[in-house]
Amino acid sequence: MLREVISNDLFTIAIIMGLVFVTISKAMYPKRFNEFVAVLGNSKYLKIYARDQKFFDLYDALLFANYCVALSVFGIIIFNQVIGPIVMTPFFLLKLVLAIAILIVMKILIERLLGSVFEIEFLTDNYLFQKITYKNFIGLVLIPINSLLVFTVPISNVLIYILLGLVLLIFCIGILTTVKTHQNLIKQNLFYFILYLCALEIAPYIILYAFVIDG
Repeated sequence: MLREVISNDLFTIAIIMGLVFVTISKAMYPKRFNEFVAVLGNSKYLKIYARDQKFFDLYDALLFANYCVALSVFGIIIFNQVIGPIVMTPFFLLKLVLAIAILIVMKILIERLLGSVFEIEFLTDNYLFQKITYKNFIGLVLIPINSLLVFTVPISNVLIYILLGLVLLIFCIGILTTVKTHQNLIKQNLFYFILYLCALEIAPYIILYAFVIDG
């Protein structure tokens, strides 16, 4: 059982940290937050704030911090249940959160660079904004999921796979929304967009899969 292997205290701190990030973002940007939580069924948020996106946005940064923390906790729970028990320390959790954050930020910077090289900056910038938005939404969804898994619901592989499917579904909705929103622009730059997707959306996961299998 998860509760016998990993202390709930560290999970509690991590979940509270995520809640703090979300609470601050809601307190500082109440109107934007209310529109954000409805993004799954309403594209209003994407249409409004895609035009005003900045290189660094405090609102997105706060929700992104929660996403990294929540994803780390969720990942540890999955690993502990599906693969085997692990010993989690504050330093291990911090390293995992930083690793996820650094990898995602580096990937975003490379994607922006390739968008500039292929001269499809407008398309890639909007694509990245929508992808980050849906990742932040996943981070929001993971708070109650992690709380249930840690403190209440008995964990099973079936439950883990269902929750993984839910997270992937939200992410796929984000990708499809982007394609639908910019379908005309994508058609005009289809070759470059396919190269972009293969280089930065498909290839990294194939490499990661091969690495895990070889390991």
